[in-house]
Amino acid sequence: MDITKGLEQTFQDGKDQAASAVASATTTPLNVEFPPNKLLELVAKGLAVEKDEMLRGVSSTTLFDSSMASAHGSVPAPRVVSMDFSAVHDVKGASKSFPKHETRQISEHKNVARCARFSPDGRFFATGSADTSIKLFEVSKVVQMMFPDQRDGAHMPPGFQTYYDSLDPITDLVSHPHNTTILSGAKDLTINAVLDVKGASKSFPKHETWNISEHKVSKVKQMMLPDQRDGAHMPPGFQTYYDSLDSINDLVFHTRNSILVSGARDCTIKFFDFSKALTRKAFKIIQDTHNVRSLSFHPSGEFLLAGTDHPIAHLYDVNTFQCCPSANVQETSNGAINQVRYSSTGGIYVTASKDGAVRLWDGVTSQCVRSILGAHGTAEATSATFTKDQKYVLSSGKDSMVNLWEVGTGRLVKQYPGATHTQLRSQAVFSKTEEFVLSIDELSNEIVIWDALTAEQVARWPSNHVGSPRWLEHSPVEESFVTSGTDGSIRFWKEA
Repeated sequence: MDITKGLEQTFQDGKDQAASAVASATTTPLNVEFPPNKLLELVAKGLAVEKDEMLRGVSSTTLFDSSMASAHGSVPAPRVVSMDFSAVHDVKGASKSFPKHETRQISEHKNVARCARFSPDGRFFATGSADTSIKLFEVSKVVQMMFPDQRDGAHMPPGFQTYYDSLDPITDLVSHPHNTTILSGAKDLTINAVLDVKGASKSFPKHETWNISEHKVSKVKQMMLPDQRDGAHMPPGFQTYYDSLDSINDLVFHTRNSILVSGARDCTIKFFDFSKALTRKAFKIIQDTHNVRSLSFHPSGEFLLAGTDHPIAHLYDVNTFQCCPSANVQETSNGAINQVRYSSTGGIYVTASKDGAVRLWDGVTSQCVRSILGAHGTAEATSATFTKDQKYVLSSGKDSMVNLWEVGTGRLVKQYPGATHTQLRSQAVFSKTEEFVLSIDELSNEIVIWDALTAEQVARWPSNHVGSPRWLEHSPVEESFVTSGTDGSIRFWKEA
């Protein structure tokens, strides 16, 4: 009998103290009380998702609170034909061109921006930082900021012009007495100058704008009045949360409800309701036994996987917040989990570990069904994610390699070389259509893009971060992605 089953039986026998002592000594999650049919419930959820992709539009009757908004995940993601790597993986064909993107820094943290995640419907993304803050962004607002010519009034006739370069309401304006300069003051603590550029159109001069002054709130006041921190007065679509005592390692959006979940170094998993604009604090906190490094929701939205410093992912029922430990604890699995991700149906999940292995786990029994040991040589495996059809896993490691593995056999199908990443927990991700693979080159501070089928590099772009980006996350619904940097900056990239 393995340790998990033994603990379960000990609890059922009423020997709580003995079970707790063993759990502490073996670093098994403490809250192991769970109904014996919990995993059967999980397989039912997985089968339901597989049979009915419209599950995301069904309101939950048990999750958290019946009054909680559930509209954010109600629109199913568009159906996209996944790539057939098995048919072409040995063929050297003409590589496709990756579309040109425009980028802009949209915000920054006060310390390293450690992670970024999109919501399943692509309407939101969030970033987490070593400064303990979480920033939430509405994609439509970011796009409006990047492409002001697409706003109402952008095509007004000569003599009428609209400017968009503030994150908060304008409180006052003043014109220069001798030239065509306008100064604006706003609640975002900035003073902007709109200055005439010589040689512009006679009908109405072309203008440029820049930030010439910014006043910071004192750190003491930030501690006393967190609602007055930078970003606390951001306009609709931009929000900042401060409710962690240590670095944010990962974030994940609920599959149907307006819930954002964080995993942090302080061993906590926190649930935020972002439908409530004035809420800054988590409405639910799970205290894990280990540093929470990675999170992934089951497609049903009713179970949450946490990858931690413990070698086995911790499975939580988000209706009861109880932990359901793994059915088998492998002695060979001795590395902390850098990343955990469910497949699209929840029937299987993958872990990338510090011991260099990529492991595949049965989503029903939590049994490890395949271990790819040394997936990245002797280096850490830092990321792993499934293709849409669940046939392949894309992994990245500190051996500076991005690999594509066949799930059914564990066979290495493709390698995407040429991007150095040996220090950071680098990510390798697919584009929306899975036609391209994106990752980071730490040495050159570039974003590297490969054709997913030919494995040829098709682009290398300067990241525009000061120092290498820490994270790269692609939108699930459009050709856009987010990078977050060791410099704390957050950049949004969108197809031009």
